[in-house]
Amino acid sequence: MPKVITPDELPKWVPGKLLTSSASLGWKDVAQRSYLYKGQEVPIPPLDHFMIVRYRNGHTPMYRQLDDSKGTRTTCAPGDISLLTNAQNSHWHWTQDIEVAHIYLSNALMSRVACDVLGRPVEDVRLHDVLQMQDPILTSITDAIDTEVHASGLGGTLYVEALGMQMAVHLLRRYASVTFRNPADVGGLTPCQKRRLIDYIESHLHSAIRLEDLAQEVGLGVWTFSRKFKESFATSPHAFVTEQRVQKARAMLTEGRFAIKEIAYLCGFSDQAHLTRVLRLKLGATPGQLKGTTR
Repeated sequence: MPKVITPDELPKWVPGKLLTSSASLGWKDVAQRSYLYKGQEVPIPPLDHFMIVRYRNGHTPMYRQLDDSKGTRTTCAPGDISLLTNAQNSHWHWTQDIEVAHIYLSNALMSRVACDVLGRPVEDVRLHDVLQMQDPILTSITDAIDTEVHASGLGGTLYVEALGMQMAVHLLRRYASVTFRNPADVGGLTPCQKRRLIDYIESHLHSAIRLEDLAQEVGLGVWTFSRKFKESFATSPHAFVTEQRVQKARAMLTEGRFAIKEIAYLCGFSDQAHLTRVLRLKLGATPGQLKGTTR
């Protein structure tokens, strides 16, 4: 049996008819699959994701055993939910046909959210052994993710990312145990982290820079990163990035080599009007007044 498998490899171990899948939608850290299963008995290798199972159709006796622990017997019906933590061997047995939806959350997402909400470096996150329960919040989030698979709407990736974070927070509050690395450290970013951030911002000024991207660049959760960033730079990440855009735009304007519209694009402003508004606010001058001047 392999050490760990991905959600895409699960059908090799649990044969069933695939009904829906998010595989082609470009989602990050969250995935969805739904299946129609015949009654069967299957050992499942550890998954590299946390799995939330939403029972949609069919009633069946259900047995599950995790590693060498005592097995659990229950009956699963529409509306019920099972949880399976990541990196966990499991053995399942059910006798009747069932239709289920699986939601998979990555370990990176769970650890990042745990770090953010708890404010401490996280060593491990484990979901409780829950084979059958009902939870309106998990049901609502699962159904919203399922709906997005069927009819992907505007901003679908961001929408599902938000749903995944909401689900992760709820799981952490109700159904998880967290192991911490060390007591929360104090102070700001290290010199290396500051240099990496400045280099990243300078090389990405022309594009959207998300708070999550900055935090990931230095290996921190968003909450911890924001706190350390303000400690180090005496301002928020958003204000710092805006200031870098302003200074680059001013330098390019005074050089006089580019059109104002090009400078707006290269410095990450949505358009020339946006550049004008920000420069007037920050510098008290318009792009036209700055263009071709000397500092």
